[in-house]
Amino acid sequence: RRVHGDRMFCVLFVFGVTAPKIGQTWQIQLMSTIDTSIEADIYDIDLFDVPKRTISELHDKGRIVICYFSSGTFEDWRTDADSFPDSVLGNDLADWAGEKWLDIREISSLSPIMLARLDLAVSKGCDGVDPDNANVYANDSGFELEYNDQIAYNTFIANAARERGLSIGLKNDLDQIPDLVSHYDFALNEQCFAFDECDALTPFIDDNKPVLNIEYDLTAKDVCADANERKFSLIIKKKDLQAELITQCLTWDSASAAASLSVTLFLMFGTLIGFSAL
Repeated sequence: RRVHGDRMFCVLFVFGVTAPKIGQTWQIQLMSTIDTSIEADIYDIDLFDVPKRTISELHDKGRIVICYFSSGTFEDWRTDADSFPDSVLGNDLADWAGEKWLDIREISSLSPIMLARLDLAVSKGCDGVDPDNANVYANDSGFELEYNDQIAYNTFIANAARERGLSIGLKNDLDQIPDLVSHYDFALNEQCFAFDECDALTPFIDDNKPVLNIEYDLTAKDVCADANERKFSLIIKKKDLQAELITQCLTWDSASAAASLSVTLFLMFGTLIGFSAL
């Protein structure tokens, strides 16, 4: 458990992995210098652009740090862009200059690059990762990709992250949640309320894993009550993903959740003592 100010919250440990927990608040900022003053239990920040000292500062404030990178696309501005062979580069992404879809069937070619990114996350002190564009098969990638190609690739990324002690979130990829929920520690979703897709994320909550949801064009009045009912951690931001946080829907009383867990552990401990005395 970690303590920040007068708020106490629990961190879930799964085989040495530090993972977000249902009911924790979150913030995502992928542009500009990170504003570390935002009150949020979880920060989602860029793996490449954010220096290690910022991650250390967030840890000193009791934050869980999730590091963002794209596992499904090539970005020509990244420092490892020259590592991608031309054979894995597909169609351009609409509205995203310098970005191309990847041939995710070529795990042998992509593995050294993605594993190096996960190693970078470890070296910087990230607690987990947010691999974006995890549904290449469902887009006009330029490759004849199938459902199982994506399952194989996403499972490879998840296993590699966990082997390194990193928690991992499944980004969007709603149709594959039933097959992937057991491999991932939390879900990250954009605009499930806007597109009426939130029911697809229920398996994560049912598995006691959080859903970190972001909406861009809705208001707190539109979504917060529903998000709270679903136990989603929902924020509303502008699409540029700068520091500004428009709304943060509180889905859980973290202190109460921690107190409840403490009582449960106390009762379990008492039961074990009772058994040992028999």
